[in-house]
Amino acid sequence: MNKTPGFYIVIAAICLSIGLISLGFILKSTALGVKGMERTVQVKGLAEREVIADTVIWPLQFSDADNDLEELVSRVEKKNDAVTAFLKLHGFDDDEITIGSQSVIDKQSREYSNENQKFRYIIRSNIIVYSNAPDKVQNALSKVSQLAKQNIAIVQDSYETKVEYIFTGLNDVKPAMVQEATEKAREVANKFAKDSNSKLGKIKTARQGQFSISNRDSNTPQIKKIRVVTSVEYYLDD
Repeated sequence: MNKTPGFYIVIAAICLSIGLISLGFILKSTALGVKGMERTVQVKGLAEREVIADTVIWPLQFSDADNDLEELVSRVEKKNDAVTAFLKLHGFDDDEITIGSQSVIDKQSREYSNENQKFRYIIRSNIIVYSNAPDKVQNALSKVSQLAKQNIAIVQDSYETKVEYIFTGLNDVKPAMVQEATEKAREVANKFAKDSNSKLGKIKTARQGQFSISNRDSNTPQIKKIRVVTSVEYYLDD
């Protein structure tokens, strides 16, 4: 029986298909085998550091009231000068002191005003200290009651007058803290490898967590705690 060229082409195509299918099975089995032999360990390393805030925002607020608005405005301006003088006496410069908003309230203009109220007008004054010397703020805070002798009652127990301490030097401590967290992660991985009769291999993946800055405690907001966690995955060798 004579076989045409087409017959041999079909046979060749069938053989090629069988070969490709067999190669696919071999590659898949090899890949599964390699994956099954791959052993890793995931660990975390923590680094913490306490720092002193390098910037502070201190809002000083007081109020005054009168029925004569012009007289009230004049008196508040004199009190602003007295507060500014107090701050300069305790080491603050002009560029650290800002006279903020001066809000005026007319009680009679309110829809539900009280006819028996003693004063018609109230002015709330705000003076802001922005300084890179938290120690000066701490010192002045301890003596701010002296302003009461000039009939100036500084509000200290409200959310609006909360002293804010800030640490701006995070970029300066980041490299050392990341290195420390990574070294601690490696210590943990080494111990795991030793306990499992393995050797620690190269790093497979590494992820640096976000840095967080918080008050060390509620009594010392000028002391900050910086924290970062690094996650590292290592290969394990026999």
